[in-house]
Amino acid sequence: MIEPPVNSIKLSQTAKEQLMKLKRSTKIEQWNILCRWAFFRSLAETAPPSLVPIPADSNLEMTWRVFGGELADLSILALRQRCHQDGLEITPEILSQQFRLHLHRGIGYLSGDASIRKIEDLVSLAVPNHNSPTHD
Repeated sequence: MIEPPVNSIKLSQTAKEQLMKLKRSTKIEQWNILCRWAFFRSLAETAPPSLVPIPADSNLEMTWRVFGGELADLSILALRQRCHQDGLEITPEILSQQFRLHLHRGIGYLSGDASIRKIEDLVSLAVPNHNSPTHD
């Protein structure tokens, strides 16, 4: 296993509330799965996340192993690649900071997306236009 950017993830109270909203709409009960979707949603953005302080003020906490699951190593590699693309040094501190920023930004994006009303809407973000008719 590759060295994770964090051993434990404690989310902000705002992120926890946003995840609760997502759980209700998508019916995905596991926090870690929603967090994975959020993390990769943020990585898909071209702009780097803003350097804003993120409090760890909720009681929602999970280990890296729980967050990453079978995608743990892929998540680390994706984060390292993104840091490289953004011109950031690959240090444990930067990786930890960028992971938290991407995770929280992604949670905000998913929570604020009014088009996500069920799990299929979440899937359609990853596979855009897979059922759209083609126009010539």
